[in-house]
Amino acid sequence: MTIQQFKTFAIKELSLSEKNAGQTELTFALSSEKTTFHPSPSPALDASVFLEHCLKKDKTWLLMNSRTEISQEDEDWLKEAVKKRKRGLPVAYITGHKEFYGYDFFVSPAVLIPKPDTEILVEKALDAILQKMDARPGIVLSICDMCTGSGCIGLSVLKHLLEEEKIPSGSLPKLTLADISSGALEMARKNALHLLPAEEAEEIRFIKSNLFSEIEYTFDLILTNPPYIPSAMTDQLLKDGRSEPRLALDGDVGLFGEKAPSSDGLEIIRRLLPESYQHLAGNGVLLMETGEYNAEEASRLAKEAGFRNVRIHKDLEGQLRVTEGIR
Repeated sequence: MTIQQFKTFAIKELSLSEKNAGQTELTFALSSEKTTFHPSPSPALDASVFLEHCLKKDKTWLLMNSRTEISQEDEDWLKEAVKKRKRGLPVAYITGHKEFYGYDFFVSPAVLIPKPDTEILVEKALDAILQKMDARPGIVLSICDMCTGSGCIGLSVLKHLLEEEKIPSGSLPKLTLADISSGALEMARKNALHLLPAEEAEEIRFIKSNLFSEIEYTFDLILTNPPYIPSAMTDQLLKDGRSEPRLALDGDVGLFGEKAPSSDGLEIIRRLLPESYQHLAGNGVLLMETGEYNAEEASRLAKEAGFRNVRIHKDLEGQLRVTEGIR
């Protein structure tokens, strides 16, 4: 099979045929089992990403060498990747990688796949850090990335500060990555070692905690992308076979993981806001991602928790996304 032949094969396999165009889900036979088929919204792009990942070549090389034969080992991997994609598994989970803020992160079904919407949180965090350091040159700030998942928020902030050399290396913030999931913390640690110099990665604290229950420190900044999707909406999202952890999505969850009576996706945030307030130093900054549908209510809850100068930042698509507050 050549590169072009694989592209043709993958696009056909991942596309919704005209015959079944009225359906959103199909059933197909796989290993003698009945499996739900979820057509891809971007079959050509999926095929290209699989090829780039498997062959370790860029788009230009693939285009210029479309008649190149693929080895049997690579062909087997590519066909298996198509099977997984047909089940609805995201491309990032199949390749094990996702770009975020220009950096390459390892991902797995133990963590939420980083989304471009969240990059505005990184931008606002960098602004807050540089403002604080301009006001107090030489200060070493402390940052907590709560509900860290892959670590994409906190690690992107630290890596950007390192690469841009906007502050002396000895003044880099001290970073804590916290999550309730052991699997998420393992992935965050893997990404820290992958993205940062060893000496910087070793300085990071990784803490397993149900929000701040196991954390005694206070911080200058708390960054967080907590679960904030309503439970009913989470049910619908997970029907597409995406396999993202419900733990990282469903915001209608009580203290011990039980279904909460709320239906707005803000139950976890109702606990997180007062805990964050207690774990911020004076003039500390909270930056918290929420959904565009519940950002205004999250903002009201932040004021209720004691935060001042509360405002909502929009993401790149103009949707309400990040609630900011100062202690």
